[in-house]
Order: sequence, then C-alpha cells, then structure tokens
Amino acid sequence: MALIQTAFIWVAYAVAIAVVVLIAAIFTYTYQTPRERSALVSTVTIFTLTALLATVLLLPVDIALVASTSSPKLGVKKDWATPDKVANILLTLKIVYYTLYSLDATLCLIVVPFTYFWYEEYDEVDAEEGAQTFGSRFWGAFKYTLIFIAFVVIIFLVGFFVPIVGRGGEHMDLDYFGRLLAENRGERALTFALGLLMSFGILLYVLYTAAGFALLPISFIKSAPAVSAPQLSESTVSALEQNRERQRQLEGRNAGRTDGMPAKDQRELEALVREERTLVRRERLAAEAQGEGKSAIVKAWTKVCAVFRPLKLIGGILLLLVAIIIWVSMLITGIDKAKNSICKERCGYVLGSINIFQPINFIFVKSSQVFPVDYILMAFLVLYFFSSSVVGIASFGIRFLWIQLFEIRKGRTSPQAMLMATVMLTLMMLAVNYSIAMIVAPQYAIYGPQTFCTNPPKHPGEPRDCSDRPDLIQACTELSHSKDSGEICTPSVVSTFLNRVTVNFPFFGALDFWAQFAFMGVFLVVFLTALFRTPKLNLNQLDEDAEADEEEGLLASTGRRFGATWQDITGRAKAKYSGSSGRGAHSADED
Repeated sequence: MALIQTAFIWVAYAVAIAVVVLIAAIFTYTYQTPRERSALVSTVTIFTLTALLATVLLLPVDIALVASTSSPKLGVKKDWATPDKVANILLTLKIVYYTLYSLDATLCLIVVPFTYFWYEEYDEVDAEEGAQTFGSRFWGAFKYTLIFIAFVVIIFLVGFFVPIVGRGGEHMDLDYFGRLLAENRGERALTFALGLLMSFGILLYVLYTAAGFALLPISFIKSAPAVSAPQLSESTVSALEQNRERQRQLEGRNAGRTDGMPAKDQRELEALVREERTLVRRERLAAEAQGEGKSAIVKAWTKVCAVFRPLKLIGGILLLLVAIIIWVSMLITGIDKAKNSICKERCGYVLGSINIFQPINFIFVKSSQVFPVDYILMAFLVLYFFSSSVVGIASFGIRFLWIQLFEIRKGRTSPQAMLMATVMLTLMMLAVNYSIAMIVAPQYAIYGPQTFCTNPPKHPGEPRDCSDRPDLIQACTELSHSKDSGEICTPSVVSTFLNRVTVNFPFFGALDFWAQFAFMGVFLVVFLTALFRTPKLNLNQLDEDAEADEEEGLLASTGRRFGATWQDITGRAKAKYSGSSGRGAHSADED
C-alpha cells in the first residue's frame, strides 16, 4: 500500500512537470518575436522555466510523502514507517531538491548569460562570408560568461567560510531549531548561495510580482477594447474617408497651376498620405480581427470568444477574490510572526506555531488529507504567482531605475529580452518559493496534516494510543519537541532548507520577511490605482505593430532579391542548386 501511494504521488508530479513544459513552451512562443526566433534561446528559456516551476511544485510532493508516514486520525506513525524508511524518503527528497536548486542556480547564473552572449556574438555578414566560426563565436560568448562563473565561485567560497549564528539562545535548545544549524560546509555554501539569490529575487518579487498580482485580475475585469470593436472599425473608415476627401480638395485646388503646389499645401498633402497609410493598416487590422477573409473555423472561434466574453469578467472577479484572500492570509501570518516569533530577527522570524486563524493555511492543511486535492490547489497558486510575475514584467518592462532596457510584449519580445526575463522569473520564483512556504501556508509547508498523540502509554515501552481520546491529538508544530512528537512529527525537506537559510543567516531571513509587507503595500497601491483608472486602447502601438508586420512581410517577399544583391556585391554565387530551379539554371547556361 505504501509503495502504491508513493508511486501515485510521484506520477502526479510527473504529470505536473509535463504540464509545466507545455506552459513554458506556450509562454516562450507567445512572447518571442517570430522574426528573430532562435532555437537555442527558445530551448534554454523553456528548460529554465520548467526547472524553476518544477522546484516550486515539489512542495506538495514533499508534504504528501512526509505526511504519508503517519496517521492524522490516530496521531502515530504507520506500521511500515520505520526510521530507516522515513530517512530514505527524506534523503530522496533532499537529493531532488538540491539537484533542482543547483540546476536553477546554474541556469540562472551561467547557462542563460552564456546563451545571451552567444546570441549577441552572431554576425550575419561574417557568418555568410565564413569569417565567424563556431569556435570564435563560442570563445566570444565564453569570455564574458567567465565573469559570472567567477561570481558563482565567489558566492560559494563566501558561503563555505562565512560564520553562521551560534547556538546561543533559548530557542536553539529545541530539537527542531538545533537541527537547522548547518554543520556540513557544502550544505552551508549552497544554503548561502540560495539565500543570496532568494534575496535578489525578493526585490524583483516586491516590484514586479506584487504589481502583477493586482493587475492580473483587473486586466480580466477591465480589459481594454479589443481591436475588433465595431467602434474602432467605424471610426477608422470615417477618418479614412475624411482624409481622402481632403486630399482630393488639395489636388483639385492646385490643379492646372503652372508654378506647382504651394509648399504649405505640399506639406499638408504629404502628411495626409502618411496618415492614409496608417489608417489603411488600421482598417486591415480591424477587418482581420473581425474574421473577414478568414476561414469558417476562425470566424466561428471569433463568435465563440464573443459569446463567452462575460466569463472573462466572472473569472476576473474570482481571481480578485483569490488575490484578496491570499493578501489577507499573508498579512495575518506577517503580524503573527512579527508579534509571536520565538526568536524574532535572530532567526528570520521563524514562527513556533500559528496563533491566528489563517484561511489559506487552513484550506491547504485540510485538503492535504486527500491527495492530490492540495496538489491541484498548489499548482493553481504557483501558476497564479508565476502569471502575476509575467504580467508585472510585461506591464513595466525590464528597467534599470527609470530607464527601460527591454520591452516584453506578446509576439514582439527580442531573444535578449526573453533571456533577461527568464533570469528575472527564476529569481522571482525562488522568492515565491519562500513566500508560499513561510508566509502563505506556513503550517502546511512544514508539517502538512501531521498530528501526534499526547495520551501517555499505559505501560512503559508501549506506543501511545489516542483511538478513544481524539481530544488528546494535537497538530505538529515547531514547538512540539517532546520525545513522542519528535518520533512522529517529520518536517518537510523544503521547510527545513528554507528555515536553515533564515536561522543560519538571519540577515536573509529578516530581509525576506519584511519584504512581504512591502509586497502587500505595492499590491495595495497598484490595485487601488488600477481600480479607478480607465483602460484605453493604444492606437499608436497598434499602428507600430501593423507597420512592423508589413515590413516583415516585405522582407519575406523580397528575400531572394536581397540574396541576389549580396551575391552581386561579393561576386560569388551559391554553388548549391536543387529541384527545378537548379535544372532551370543549368539549362539556361547550356543554352
């Protein structure tokens, strides 16, 4: 039975990973510009996003495996859950966690930067002439990546030798907190590195994820008018008629003039011609959005989207309620930790036990008794945080202070921007991992539904029995440090790792904790601002997109002419011919 249960938990995780790969691929191909799409950039982006989401989604697997060793109704370990079996489960989880965390750090600090520089090193002219080889391009990218490799080495060296907090203090006498003090220097180095990356991610989490957390449901409720709106089409047609009528007036007024059109009228006519091109593109966009010239399937899909448009409003309201409940839960946990933490800033505000009712934590603890209900809820929560991070980056772009470096938009994102956004999302999801486990659902993340029996045994050496005394069954907490609870209550691996970061390096713990209040403040400000702000359709942006699409089409249709021009400049023709073109050229030479 235990083997079947364990296999079912890991199968559910595998299914979640498959879904995550699909989500990462959809995100990558939705935002990446088709004109500059790179296979290497797409692959690295999808793999990196999959790895970081797999790390966060391992939490319910961790909880389910650890909780499967005990019986919540009786408050005792199951017969098969011997200390060796429990130790093997924890070891497996630790290996998976350390592998994923190390993979996330490697991808974020080495692989993605190398891919960025590899793409930047590409020179189309040199590649066509054969001047740029694979080796030269590799070395050009690698020499810049050496800076990041040196940074990684420095981080691990500092983590290897940096002193950790001592055992002083009453709270360190507890078994749970005593086990958090890292003794192994390798674990200490990894703990320090992840704590540092998590702290970097917290800053992005406060700015981008908090804003997206508020904007995501608002965007569903108060979405801007679609391009296919009849008002846009009608106004465009009207403006186009007025434009052409004014052009006819100018041309008619100046017809037959021997000295030509006056400069003032000439400038006005040129401006009208440019405006006409813009209005024609806008008219074409509106017609395409309405399904004109499209197949019956596309037209039917447009109608279906229009029919189910009210569901978007309902979904936005539901997401808003979820966001508010999460916000309230985070506020409750923050107040509880700030007031009742047994060691305050000395251990990163680790909470001994929950003292105030917290709705999200309650829902997860109760749902964890029936796997995979809690897994589905956790997957939704993780994807909501991830989507909020994406919305935040898309709304504000990638910035350095007030300077916008890259813009993140659907179908318009350059490969460099995709890689930068991937690094930012990796750091933000590490912060989300801390937030979910330590703030959103703290009791669930540490012990899940585990309980222990406090009824003393009738005879020495016998196990405790609470089958007739359910009132003596208590929930496992960090303060449950009696001999019996220590044998029954097993903390999750991820909570042990995160608490080890905050206990061994209190600065990281204090920063990550107080940043949650900043997150809630940014959410509140953005939410109130977006609530009373009317969304507008950015016609200038639509015109720019239409112009870019038009240019892309022209480039695609004239590719052969540009290729012929390049051959004329270099004086070399392509030697390889194929198909009918090759036979035609060969026949022409013979003739």
